[in-house]
Amino acid sequence: MKQRFHGGLRLAAVSALVGALAAPALATGGTTVNVTLWDKGPNASMSMDEGMGMMHASMANSMMGVKVSEKAVKAGEVTFKVTNNSKETVHEMIVVPAPADGSLPYDQQDAKFDEDKAGALGEVEELEPGKSGELTLNLKPGTYVLSCNVANHFANGMWTVLTVQ
Repeated sequence: MKQRFHGGLRLAAVSALVGALAAPALATGGTTVNVTLWDKGPNASMSMDEGMGMMHASMANSMMGVKVSEKAVKAGEVTFKVTNNSKETVHEMIVVPAPADGSLPYDQQDAKFDEDKAGALGEVEELEPGKSGELTLNLKPGTYVLSCNVANHFANGMWTVLTVQ
């Protein structure tokens, strides 16, 4: 009887260990948003006033852009799978809370927004053409801007908005 009891404890311990190791693989990891960074090539004309809050911020005729598989996601863990579809240009993706006044703190001299002042939450740093990267954040309900902040890219329309519900 004693031997069977110890065997049962060993079996229970092994089962618990296997269950604990398998649990993360079985858990639903939140939401995945596929992000594509694109441009029309280095010879495309640049407008320099299509950043969020700028004069022509429609993104309709942009020479660069950020395309997302989802425009709205549930609050919680969000994984961004980012691919740079450019053939020649380095891009990145930064996540910042959308500003209440609709304008990111843009620095004309640096030709990009101030990431610290904008409250950057995370980024997939400079991706070479054709390369991919990943970022996982725990997002609260609200509106967020996904943007490339390589010099001049934001001002050329390389941003989009994501709503977290």
